[in-house]
Amino acid sequence: MPQRIYETSKRLGPISHDQLSRALARFELGDLLTVEPVPLGLFGQNLFVTSSAGEFVFRGAPLGPAQFPTERFFTRLLHERTSVPVPWPYQIDDACDFFPWSYVIMPRMPGLQVMDRKVRRELTGAELRAIARAMAYNLVAMQQVTMPYCARYDPDRDIVRAVPVKDHAYWPFNNGCGEVIAPPSHRELVTARIRRILQRAHTASDRTTTADVEWAEELIERANAALALPFTPCFTMEDYKEGNVVLSRTPDGWQVSGVFDFMGCYFGDGETDLSRITAENFDQDPEVAREFLATYLRLRAPRPGFRERFPLYMLLDRLIIWEYFQRHEVEVASKLGSLRDWAERYTRIADTLGFDG
Repeated sequence: MPQRIYETSKRLGPISHDQLSRALARFELGDLLTVEPVPLGLFGQNLFVTSSAGEFVFRGAPLGPAQFPTERFFTRLLHERTSVPVPWPYQIDDACDFFPWSYVIMPRMPGLQVMDRKVRRELTGAELRAIARAMAYNLVAMQQVTMPYCARYDPDRDIVRAVPVKDHAYWPFNNGCGEVIAPPSHRELVTARIRRILQRAHTASDRTTTADVEWAEELIERANAALALPFTPCFTMEDYKEGNVVLSRTPDGWQVSGVFDFMGCYFGDGETDLSRITAENFDQDPEVAREFLATYLRLRAPRPGFRERFPLYMLLDRLIIWEYFQRHEVEVASKLGSLRDWAERYTRIADTLGFDG
């Protein structure tokens, strides 16, 4: 009988039934029954796999050697220290004996991917606002995990610790983490990372202009004092958005029933995690963005300087997207104008929606 081959994503390539069966067997997860593509996700690393033991996600072809260990560390952290639903156990096989790369098998979380167009078309405005509130509650729950200083994951030691400003600024392109005598300040870390991404974007294309850099420096200067105000660093996902969760309808309303994709996590200012989800919601429906922000700020009252920090944190988030477009989505990038042309509407969201702080 010919071997069954699954045509997956460009990144994973063709995968045989036998390969997936052996992957399941390695973790004693039953016999392979079905394989489905995952409809969302930028890099095409995932497959839905059903076996006689249950439903799982197969995740392969890591973006770098630190991706899977980082994701496992923060998945375990949230599993052990919060009630946030995460895919645990997160099991890594890095033997590379029947795949050319390491892979992960983790439980498939129950719920709907509301970024799926078929699902979203069926949701009312009231439901989308309820989902925004659920996302705010879930973010606050994740941010209960704190550290006494800003920190990143060190895969060589399997711990989170303070790292040099340069290593934080160059993440995820840094080559390991150096030592520090004392933890760098949050202000140093944020401004250095913004300037580093600006530099990469400027190198990638002429759409990041000298005027754009000057505008970014104005936002840094405006937020300078607010960045220096003390706070307790907390779990920060960096990619917190509806695309990285599943949600379920319950008798008590919508709830987040699974969170995943923890490659970018670190310990910093929790306010930074407002940016990506707010920007995405703002593009689709400003009232949904307003509902998310209002709920979060009701649960966690903003500390002084929020209005000065918000534009800068939004700039940081937009720069991550912008720099990726310049390097990998040139056709898309060519339609956006300059950095300021594209990003300024996002940095002004708090003003547009009327939030004080």
